[in-house]
Amino acid sequence: MSAPGERPEAETGRNSDTPVADAVRGNWVDTWAPEPVRPYLRLSRADRPIGTWLLLLPCWWGLALAAAGDRWRSEDVWIALGCALGAFLMRGAGCTWNDITDRDFDAAVRRTRSRPIPSGQVSVRQALIWMFAQMALAGLILFTFDRLAILLGVASLALVAIYPFAKRFTWWPQVFLGLAFNWGAILAYAAHSGRVGPGAVLLYASGIAWTLFYDTIYAHQDKEDDVLIGVKSTARLFGERTGKWLGLFLILAVSLMTVAILIELLPHAAPMKLAVALIAPWSMGWHLLWQLQRLDIDDPDTCLRLFRSNRDTGLLAALFLAIAAAL
Repeated sequence: MSAPGERPEAETGRNSDTPVADAVRGNWVDTWAPEPVRPYLRLSRADRPIGTWLLLLPCWWGLALAAAGDRWRSEDVWIALGCALGAFLMRGAGCTWNDITDRDFDAAVRRTRSRPIPSGQVSVRQALIWMFAQMALAGLILFTFDRLAILLGVASLALVAIYPFAKRFTWWPQVFLGLAFNWGAILAYAAHSGRVGPGAVLLYASGIAWTLFYDTIYAHQDKEDDVLIGVKSTARLFGERTGKWLGLFLILAVSLMTVAILIELLPHAAPMKLAVALIAPWSMGWHLLWQLQRLDIDDPDTCLRLFRSNRDTGLLAALFLAIAAAL
């Protein structure tokens, strides 16, 4: 503990190579990355790839749904790859911005005080430079898409900027995360089709419901610390009623994706294409139900494990939509 008037260790620049507490053990950043760049990769959550998956998968949903409405095209390979690279970079930039704005909160929470800024691995100025570098690279990728997709990508920056502050003024910060993290469903759909159809909007809404599901589980890890520091979340709001709320989000996610597929494919798609596409929301729903049955909101390790399993939830939906597009 620092004496009165002393700067805490988190501000002195010590602990230059401290792994983050909730990172996957043996991850490539802590094991293989050169030591000077490790703090920046940790700031981008490269040692915790689940966030990149959760940002990327709605992009692939939107692309596959648009392709299912007509056909796969050669340029879709770049759209899918560009979304993957962009998701990695923009998730990194978003996490960097989140850590800059939350540095005082993070220093007060056991799970997050080992993050690069509160632990002294990176200064705020260095973090800002790193954030803008990632955004610039993501911008180069975005500008290879068509005009509508570019405009949508630029518009998403407002959601990214607002999200870190949401937990200060609303019990529903997970809604703001959902708005930001699922924007790619609309962007990738537009990159393929050159328009934003109603199916894309419904798919976006389905993703928001999915985010409310998984991020409420995630937030239960920190609920005790959040009470002490005054941070709001759906985990605190729902408390012991969490299971019932998650069941509602499950139903919304499955229903909205189902309607999105029906709107896009029912008028003209072959029965086999439609049937395969409809497996996507129901496979996602099955996986969410599996999580719900195993949830223990008072066990942080279980919450983290189930949160991470949502990569598979989203991949199931992406897989069946992609197969349907190929039929």
